[in-house]
Amino acid sequence: MSRFIAPRPLTLQTLKPRNPLVAASRMRQAGRHAGGNTRQQARRELQRAIAETSERSP
Repeated sequence: MSRFIAPRPLTLQTLKPRNPLVAASRMRQAGRHAGGNTRQQARRELQRAIAETSERSP
């Protein structure tokens, strides 16, 4: 008489863990940064205004 042997659980090994954010990141397009000079211009204008007010004060 043969003994009943329970089937072994089937385990699949994946090669690498899957990241769900990868597909979204691959769809993004890179581009140049437009208008990066505005912050520097605003800083220079602010420095000029501060220098003018400090020259006027006694």
